[in-house]
Amino acid sequence: MKKRNKLIYWIATVWLSLGMTSSAIVQLLALPEESEMLTELGYPLYIQYILGTWKLLGVIVILLPKLPLLKEWAYAGFFFAMSGACISHLIMHDPFGEVFPSLFLILLTALSWYFRPPARRLDLTVKNA
Repeated sequence: MKKRNKLIYWIATVWLSLGMTSSAIVQLLALPEESEMLTELGYPLYIQYILGTWKLLGVIVILLPKLPLLKEWAYAGFFFAMSGACISHLIMHDPFGEVFPSLFLILLTALSWYFRPPARRLDLTVKNA
């Protein structure tokens, strides 16, 4: 793996992990601002506990070595959660400042996934028995 690719991977992965962890903590603590935003978007408040838990579990899986199948699920979960957040804010005509964090986390998810090292990838090659 080229040094440049490894650097891109780790920068994107660390920023992604920090963003997901911080938003998970806000959701799990049910801070009033988060609860108000979810209510304005039309979601039930219990969704923050589900999303917060999934985000923390996803960060753990992304940072641990190996576990390639779980990593694929974690990256997919991050993409679905952040694209859902982005679309929700767009539908509600929220200002760009409300949409940007989810767009940025989608970008970091894509970069981390694309530049992940071979040891962290799912091997889909067919082997003869």
